[in-house]
Amino acid sequence: MIAWLGTGLLGANFVRKMLERGETVHVWNRTPEKARALEAEGAKAFDTAAEAVRGASEIHLTLSDDAAVDSVLDPLADLILPTAIIADHTTTAPTPTGERVERWKQRGRTYVHAPVFMAPSHAREGTGLMLLSGDPHVRERVKPLLAPMTGKIIELGDDPTRGASFKLFGNMMLLVITGGLADVYKLGRSLGIDPKDAFTLFTEFNPGMAVQGRGKLMADGKFDNPSFELTMARKDLRLMEDEAARHGAKLDVVPAVGALYDRYIAAGYGSSDSSVVGSGKA
Repeated sequence: MIAWLGTGLLGANFVRKMLERGETVHVWNRTPEKARALEAEGAKAFDTAAEAVRGASEIHLTLSDDAAVDSVLDPLADLILPTAIIADHTTTAPTPTGERVERWKQRGRTYVHAPVFMAPSHAREGTGLMLLSGDPHVRERVKPLLAPMTGKIIELGDDPTRGASFKLFGNMMLLVITGGLADVYKLGRSLGIDPKDAFTLFTEFNPGMAVQGRGKLMADGKFDNPSFELTMARKDLRLMEDEAARHGAKLDVVPAVGALYDRYIAAGYGSSDSSVVGSGKA
C-alpha cells in the first residue's frame, strides 16, 4: 500500500497515475477536500497523516517547503514501518535536506529526496524528469519504485543534497527567465508594442541557445576570447533602461544585471566576454 501526503495539483496527478496502475493509495492533505476528491477515482482519504501512513510500504510527499515536510513527517516516526520507503518530491533547500536524510537514517528509516522537473500534466502522464541522489544502495532500492512515475530519473551522485541543489539551479533559471521576460514586455509596452507582437521575435530568435553556448563557456571558465564584450553588453543594458525611462517605465531586472556588470568592469574585466560575470572573480 502507498501513502501520499500532499495532494495539490502535482500530488493529485501522481496519485491518479498510481491508481491507474492498480495501486492501493491512501491520501492526506492539509485541506481535506483535496484528498477526498480523489476517493471518486479509487484513493482512500484520511483526516490525519498518521492514519494515511499506517502500514504503508511507500510514503510519498509533495508539500510546500522544508518546514512543512518536517512538521508533517517527524510526528510519524514511530508509525512508519522500518521497511518502508519515504520518497520526498518537495522542492526543499539542500542543507536541511541533508540534515533530514541523516535524521531519518538515525531513526532506522529510509528517506530519499527525489525532486522533479514535472508539471501536473507530466505527473499524470508519467513523463518529465526526476532527480535522485544519495546512498547508492538506497538509490538502487528506490529506482524501480520511482521509474513508473517519471519519464527519466537523473542520478546525481552519492551526496544526498545534490538533488535539492540541482532542483534549485533549474528553478532559478526558470524564474530568472520569467523576470527577464517581464522586463522585455514592460519595455515593449512603453514603446507601444503589444507583448504578443514582442513575443514573435522569439519564434525566430531563440535566446535559450545561450544556455548551451555561453552557459558552457561560463562553466568552463573561458572568458578571454570575447564574442560580446562586457562593456558593450553594459551599454546595451543602459540603452534599455534609458529608453524605458523616456516613456515613463522603470525596468526591474535589468538594473540588477547592470549593477553586476558594473562591478566586473570596475574590477578590470571590461574587455572580457560578458560571460565573465559568472567567474566569481569580482
